[in-house]
Amino acid sequence: MKKLAMLCLALVMGAGMTMAAKPAAEKKTVTTVFVTDIDCDHCAQKIMNNIPSLGKGIKDVQVDVVAKEVSVTYDAAKNSDQNIVKGLASLKVKAQPKTVAAK
Repeated sequence: MKKLAMLCLALVMGAGMTMAAKPAAEKKTVTTVFVTDIDCDHCAQKIMNNIPSLGKGIKDVQVDVVAKEVSVTYDAAKNSDQNIVKGLASLKVKAQPKTVAAK
């Protein structure tokens, strides 16, 4: 009986260590600036009024009409740049992630 109890205790401790060893999934927040073809406040309002069409995990959206840029902060586990480009396309806004020039 003692052997059975010790075996059960060892299994429980082993399972506990295995669960503790797995790192918790971190939420990675990403901010991407998209170059767009917007040119008026109406276009900016269309984007701001339809944020859910950009996909899941959107935390913040900033629209700069003068620079023709849309900055989107989102949870990388729930969304991607490609999905956001598709979401903007559904609003009839052409967009692509802004690339940083190498120095």
